[in-house]
Amino acid sequence: MKLMPDDLPTAVFSAAQVRELDRIAIRDEGTPGYTLMCRAGQAALSTLMRRWPAARNVLVYCGAGNNAGDGYVVARLCRSRGLAVRVLAVGPPGRLEGDAVTAFRDCLDAGVAIEEGTGTPGGGERFMPDVIVDALLGTGVDRPLAGAFAGAVRDINTNGAPVLALDIPSGLDADTGMPQGDAVCADMTVTFVGLKQGLFLGRAPDFRGELAFSDLGIAAAGYGLDPPLRRLAFDDLRAAFPPRPRTAHKGANGRLLLVGGSPGMAGAIRLAAEAALRAGAGLVYVGTHAQSIATVMAGRPEIMCHAVSGPEDLKPLIELADAAVLGPGLGQSSWGQALWSTLIDAALPLVVDADGLNLLAEVPHERDTWIITPHAGEAARLLGLTPDAVQADRLTCVAELAARFGAAAVLKGACSLTAVPGAADSATVHVCDRGNPGMATAGTGDMLAGIVGALLARSVEPALAARAGVLLHALAGDDAAADGERGMIATDILPFIRRWANPT
Repeated sequence: MKLMPDDLPTAVFSAAQVRELDRIAIRDEGTPGYTLMCRAGQAALSTLMRRWPAARNVLVYCGAGNNAGDGYVVARLCRSRGLAVRVLAVGPPGRLEGDAVTAFRDCLDAGVAIEEGTGTPGGGERFMPDVIVDALLGTGVDRPLAGAFAGAVRDINTNGAPVLALDIPSGLDADTGMPQGDAVCADMTVTFVGLKQGLFLGRAPDFRGELAFSDLGIAAAGYGLDPPLRRLAFDDLRAAFPPRPRTAHKGANGRLLLVGGSPGMAGAIRLAAEAALRAGAGLVYVGTHAQSIATVMAGRPEIMCHAVSGPEDLKPLIELADAAVLGPGLGQSSWGQALWSTLIDAALPLVVDADGLNLLAEVPHERDTWIITPHAGEAARLLGLTPDAVQADRLTCVAELAARFGAAAVLKGACSLTAVPGAADSATVHVCDRGNPGMATAGTGDMLAGIVGALLARSVEPALAARAGVLLHALAGDDAAADGERGMIATDILPFIRRWANPT
């Protein structure tokens, strides 16, 4: 599969770190702040015209601080390009400081119509925007919006015109990705200097729209700041799925054991097993309940399925395998608990998912060479939190999962995160910004477990197996969604797993 181009950097910074990058560029490189502001405005206008080339009427909401300054620059540049542009100054221009004052004056001198307040400029329907630019607040939001700013956000969200947000949608926390009360729902966000972690965490995917980036000529990599987060990169796929030697045989491609599939839940282990095959596992064994054998094997004779009534039936399969997946459809009956105890104490590299995680929450365990793959609800049980608390601070929670269980951890969901032990102190948390809401359906998580298990069975180290498995799964999901996200089912993803397991 030919890898798609990706023009975003991998490093993702906190809001404070991006402010520091700005400060260093101004202080050490001697770049005037207003020069950076003008570069931001030009990058925003270029993004606007690329995304909405037919736009002729632009409405810019300017608020406070440098974000407002960026907005005034955009408005001035729009006018110089011959576009009809109006500015609503939600933050009183008289309260602006520094470079933002210069941007306001230059905008005014250029003849741009600037009105203070919110609502429709000029009154009535005399100005109907083709695009709205959100330059209200940027990254400085640390409390729920109120007053004129909250009203402006509501006006933007109900206008009906598409929205371009500058740096980050106003009202969205730049570190957690959680809305501070009201927040702008953007169709596209252009962010500057460095990617902000709040564009990938919490509820950010519901607000940011498409994402564009401009470094404004600031080489972030040269300033020695350690980003708390990194985007998953195609290099991980290349490393985890190298070309096979011509002399490869099935035994050299990994022997994977999957355990689960209690009565009524055979589909979960079947999906995990087939995903493992499609991800390149050479031999796939399934240890399951006797009542589930027929369902697991139906239409997929490549799966070697064994009835397992208890630990004694499972032990010979453990001896055959190079790695194992524990949990899809396992249930929490005495049957499932017995198999869980046997496999979690085995020496095999291991992926623990689904009910394997629910049992782990009841009996915490630490072992070597394993990966845990909880969604927010399972993570909450593992950490003794609520699902809402997990979602509100996903970065901290995934690092805590890895540290507490000594495992490579995958916190599934929109913008899934991966972490390894020590992630709280180093840039070893990664975020996947691929995938789509169509994947929020039964069985997709089981397939992820199978994909990651196939990599472990080939002796790929857990951190890389987690990263590559999550990225492959998301890319396959995006391909499957080409015909629409709603109505997509897990098996729609299967054909595309094979495509992405063969990167070039």
